[in-house]
Amino acid sequence: MRTYELLLILNPTLNEDERAAALERINNVVNEGASEVSTVEEWGKRKLAYEIDKLNDGDYVLYEFVAEPTNIAEINRVLGITDAIVRFIIVRRDDK
Repeated sequence: MRTYELLLILNPTLNEDERAAALERINNVVNEGASEVSTVEEWGKRKLAYEIDKLNDGDYVLYEFVAEPTNIAEINRVLGITDAIVRFIIVRRDDK
């Protein structure tokens, strides 16, 4: 088991219902692939460093979780096809 961080940027134009549905789907994907989700931090809307898909802002969410390395590929696949996500990155944490 290894510790990972998932930082994702949601589309800021989503209304509250769409945002809640997207976060529910993301939570389900991460919980299925991870043995333990330690923290979920919603950072809120922030300005992007550069324009992505004609968007200047993004809604940031950070997950910290413990999972098997074999489950990360499935998490990557599902997050990659989720329309509400503008960008995401999963990083292994060696310091925990």
